[in-house]
Amino acid sequence: MGDLLGFVLSGLVSGALYALLATGLVLSYSASGLFNFAHGATAYLTALAFYELHSGLGWPAVPTALLLVAVVAPGLGWALDRLMFRKLAKVGETAQIVATIGLLVALPAAGRWTVELLERAGAPVLPADNQFGLPGVGPSPAVSWQPLDGVGVDSDQLITWIATALAATALWILMRHTRLGLRLRAAVDDRTLTELRGIDADRLSSIAWMLSSALAGLAGVLATPLLGLSAHDYTLFLFVSATAAVLGRFLSVPLAFAGGLALGVLQNLVAGYASFTDDITGFRTAVPFLILFAGLVVLTRRGRAAGTAAADPPPVDYLAGRSRARRWVVWMAAAALLGTAFYTVTTPFWSGILAQGLAIGLVFMSFTVVTGLGAMVSLAQAAFVTGAALVAGLLMSHGWPFAAAAAVGTAAAALLGAVVALPALRLGGRALALATLALAFLADQVLFQLGWLRNGDTGWEIPRPVVGPVDLGDDRALGLTLVLLSAAAVAALTRLRASRWGRAMLAVRSAPEAAAASGVSVVRTKLLLFTLSAGLAGFGGILYASYNTRITATDFTAMTGLVWLAVVVAAGVRRPQFAVVAGLVFAVVPHLMTQYVTDSAHLPVILFGLAGLALANDPDGYCAAVPSRRARRRAGQIRAGADEPGEGRSPVPAPVPAPAPEPVPAPGSPPGEPRPSEPGPPSAPAPVPASASVPPSAPVPVPALELTGVRVGYGDGAAVLHGVDLSVRAGGALVLLGPNGAGKSTLCRVAAGLLHPAGGLVRVRGEVATRDTPVARARRGVRLAPEGRGVFAGLSIAENLTLHLPEAEDRDAVYARFPALAARRTVLAGSLSGGEQQLLALAPLLQRPPAVLVADEPSLGLAPRVVDEVFALLAELRDHGTALLLVEEKAAEVLGIADTVAYLAQGTLVWSGPRSDVDGGLLAEAYLGTGARR
Repeated sequence: MGDLLGFVLSGLVSGALYALLATGLVLSYSASGLFNFAHGATAYLTALAFYELHSGLGWPAVPTALLLVAVVAPGLGWALDRLMFRKLAKVGETAQIVATIGLLVALPAAGRWTVELLERAGAPVLPADNQFGLPGVGPSPAVSWQPLDGVGVDSDQLITWIATALAATALWILMRHTRLGLRLRAAVDDRTLTELRGIDADRLSSIAWMLSSALAGLAGVLATPLLGLSAHDYTLFLFVSATAAVLGRFLSVPLAFAGGLALGVLQNLVAGYASFTDDITGFRTAVPFLILFAGLVVLTRRGRAAGTAAADPPPVDYLAGRSRARRWVVWMAAAALLGTAFYTVTTPFWSGILAQGLAIGLVFMSFTVVTGLGAMVSLAQAAFVTGAALVAGLLMSHGWPFAAAAAVGTAAAALLGAVVALPALRLGGRALALATLALAFLADQVLFQLGWLRNGDTGWEIPRPVVGPVDLGDDRALGLTLVLLSAAAVAALTRLRASRWGRAMLAVRSAPEAAAASGVSVVRTKLLLFTLSAGLAGFGGILYASYNTRITATDFTAMTGLVWLAVVVAAGVRRPQFAVVAGLVFAVVPHLMTQYVTDSAHLPVILFGLAGLALANDPDGYCAAVPSRRARRRAGQIRAGADEPGEGRSPVPAPVPAPAPEPVPAPGSPPGEPRPSEPGPPSAPAPVPASASVPPSAPVPVPALELTGVRVGYGDGAAVLHGVDLSVRAGGALVLLGPNGAGKSTLCRVAAGLLHPAGGLVRVRGEVATRDTPVARARRGVRLAPEGRGVFAGLSIAENLTLHLPEAEDRDAVYARFPALAARRTVLAGSLSGGEQQLLALAPLLQRPPAVLVADEPSLGLAPRVVDEVFALLAELRDHGTALLLVEEKAAEVLGIADTVAYLAQGTLVWSGPRSDVDGGLLAEAYLGTGARR
């Protein structure tokens, strides 16, 4: 019993650290959608700063810890959010993963380099690399107690438990009993809806990153006596704590916290009682990674993919339209110059460095296959390199020739890749990256510890081969051979991309369900990607090991693979020639830095890691940055020219105004300025000339919402709206009709600030608001009721109302008006019926009417009785002075509250006029498409 309790108590120490890290991961991910692989690096930096300030400079422990946890770590989180994370949240998941991995590599190196510089400057700092047995916040040495026989507790453990409990309590109070916590949970539930309610989601994201970094900092300070100053151990702690984040589905803070505690206890119990594993070398240290892998495979659920856009769409092809000669002439010339340079201008030293870069470039091409083609982030490439080289070295030690041993080693790596591919069949994104990393650590800790494979610490010799009269022991000959092999690999991968298999890979990358429906085997394609990638990595690894003439099990660890990924993706992972550039940069830059800048080994690592920062601006890498921007600019100019009227193409006609029931100018027409009459569509009634709309002497009120000449599209795609003019007055209701795909929802997004128009103006109550963010537009009084339900499904009825109505008397008035909401105020909004959710969305607006309400399909999916109630509430809002812009499919019902009706077809406003001019019999033809023709 004493042993069991001892295992549980000691497991709760590591479990508390897992819980803190996992909670921080969930906070930052849920607020920004970004999984921070560098979270453990923040903990390490805080631990390093605590050690140097406390042990080196002599600062008192508790004030130093408070300063770092409450000020420095949150400040680091705020800075990273402003400089990096906000931009990364808008790019593909591959770039997000790699950029934060780059930060994981760069931050510890930056901390150690800072200590190194301070030491050279004469500051009383202490050595920072791999220090253990360090003092913590409590007494040093730690005070020990033995409350039960065989059960010991020391002061460091007690402080860890108390600090973790206090942090959990404070976080619970913040999230459940403060307005800030409510807003944070709302942003987690629906970030876009939060902004539509006038709440700054970016500010909430910064706060979440600050809290996340503070928790990481607390874990770092508390872990100092346990982990010492090993950046590797802090990184491992992060990856194991990710399992607890998986338990919380990356959304639930309480589940992640409890999962972290349980994980620490389970890890200790397995290590303590699994005596059957004593004969398996490295198993005990591999237990956390087994738990991580099992947790990811069992607990991670794939979201809905059918019918969704590609999460990581391909970039603009800046080479589109160019001939094959123009595409490759520069690269062919560069290869010829490099091959010639080996026998002309390079010294023996630089010949070896360039050969090393070309060999590692072959390894980097494996990322082009699995990540560039397949959009799957594999963090196990270093395991493939090590496995292939160890097998080849083993065979060569038994007399096998180089070619045969290299072939078997490559096949062994490909087989290992097929095994690693198994989780890829059901995982994706960050879960797949973590799973492959867990398998890489398992290979390091278990597979490569097998005595017959690793051959102790000396490893195996891999002599350079002799190919006929060519002795590759000469670096120049090896370099030229590698130039030819690299050119052949680039050509083969390029042909693969254009082949039937390559098209299948791209289809699986973009839309697996659609690819399967087209007859493409998703399972076979993913297995092929991983197998081919692993085989290429293994072949490159054998050549890289032959350059060094020896391979050991520790030459290429899983952490080395993280640096490789950061380097190759920063250069450009989608094209194999960029991998060659990345390999040469990886080999050459450290020596240039040593020769011309500093002899510190940390600076090149910092630069390689920070190269991932560029992915926030250029997800395709720095090699393609300039030509890609030029291609996007050229494509934008072509589209802009296509939108301009030209020869043989008539300009888009302006909407035709018609008399309104009150003295208000027709939508889109300047007051007192008649416009030519344009016949409406065949299904629409003939409009009334604008000259009859407003008496010249009548006062003209300023429209509550006005769109003038609005043109807008999505990304690099074609335009959706073409010069739309609309205006709606205070206390008026404009109903927008049109067939599906006409651009009605896009117009709603423009009105709410979710989309910025490429041309035209948006005015709110007479003020230009074209470039407003959704938050700024909402604060001007514009509210969007989005298609579906504008409620926070994960919050209760009371919490939804509190977000809109901070004052208790306002909420009480809503409860008095809607007793059904009052009776169920603690129920989650997501569990309400569709009608109840729509009433919950409109109820606070009745209490505090906005200036403008844009409603996109407010009756969607509602029963007829509820539809009548919703339209009655909208009419009441109109009577309170709110300007209504309504998009509806149920035209007959919504016309009852309309003043003005507009028809939108193919992104063009083809007719507008008063409600009385609408012919209900011809309205059906508009939805059948005939009314949209001109």
